[in-house]
Amino acid sequence: MNEPPLRILFIVPYPPSLIRVRAYNLIRQLTGLGHEVTVVTLYSDTAEKSDVDHLAAYCHRIIGLPLPKWRSLWNCLKALPTKKPLQAVYCWQPALARRLAELVRPTGKGTAFDVVHVEHLRGAEYGLFLKTHFQANGPTLPIVWDSVDCISYLFRQTAAASNSRFGSLAARLDLARTERHEGWLANRFDHVLITSAIDKQALLDLLPSQECRPSISIIPNGVDLDYFCPETDINREPDTLVLSGKMSYHANVTMALYLAREIMPRIWTQRPDVKLNIVGKSPPKEITALAQQPGMVVTGMVPDIRPYLRRATAAVVPLVYGAGVQFKVLEAMACATPVVTTPQAAAPLAAVPGRDVLTAEDADDFAGIILKLLSDQEMQRRVGAYGRAYVETHHNWTTITTRLAEIYREAGPKLPV
Repeated sequence: MNEPPLRILFIVPYPPSLIRVRAYNLIRQLTGLGHEVTVVTLYSDTAEKSDVDHLAAYCHRIIGLPLPKWRSLWNCLKALPTKKPLQAVYCWQPALARRLAELVRPTGKGTAFDVVHVEHLRGAEYGLFLKTHFQANGPTLPIVWDSVDCISYLFRQTAAASNSRFGSLAARLDLARTERHEGWLANRFDHVLITSAIDKQALLDLLPSQECRPSISIIPNGVDLDYFCPETDINREPDTLVLSGKMSYHANVTMALYLAREIMPRIWTQRPDVKLNIVGKSPPKEITALAQQPGMVVTGMVPDIRPYLRRATAAVVPLVYGAGVQFKVLEAMACATPVVTTPQAAAPLAAVPGRDVLTAEDADDFAGIILKLLSDQEMQRRVGAYGRAYVETHHNWTTITTRLAEIYREAGPKLPV
């Protein structure tokens, strides 16, 4: 017997888009599976407002409210003398909380929703608000919190390894508070989602000793296999590497600088004609300055990342630090582009190193593997084909979202802890 479609209240503190991929694809797929998804989100500029408008075609209803920069700064200033992390308060918008209270208000026909989905540490405050609201007003709905990654795990790495002084300082400032808060949050919701086993264990390690083990499920990141796919009529450009990602993100900046300063010079000593394309939105000045070097191209925002992935000989992802499953790795693999990355970036995947993806420990290893790959077309074809097969099996959004809907149905009222 088929289950009836779910009515989902999906709260995300930023507009889902082709850049903020996880929520975007979960919403699209849930709608495609026949569920009724009402999205409530925030936007901070005209570009994000456009993302809100775009998403309207992929859900039952979308409500977007502005989050001015002054509001986020004021939230952070108020939190500084408290124990609450800045990440937790950054996206708090009282107008959005009031709107949520209106949406969940019972009617003569009962509640309008079956489940509430809240995304990210920045959105968790809205889940806590609704729990308090339900206790005072009833009836209770199950609330599922998608932590996405363990932010404390990311902050520890950022504090130690980031090339961004601001990013490193902010991580140090917020680390202890974030660890306490994430450990406490894990048992506040009916179910918790996270992208990888590594992040799940990092979150469990934060639990206070007296707390019971929360209900946590791994919902990995997926990739749109129809959108990111090989193109047989596009020839790969020889001796061409690509690094992709949102270039304003501190972990991507650190990675790009490591590639440009440590790995590429080792490659150029043997193959001076190798070209590197750094592709991604909002590169800071230290990244744009790399374009002054011969063989280095920094594109900034592009309308479509796929041609760069499909034409490259290989995608290079020398991740210095990070958390969760990297979209940049999945997207390249989906395009049958061989990927060379770090063991850390490959660890959250079920991929077989050396077959589905190539891994390197340090700059010398990276240069050696890339040089070998550039000179071996059969190796390029084989690793690319295995990579595509891997994502088809393990990172199909439809399969992932079907499991998510099952978790929604399984979620029940949380007992006091």
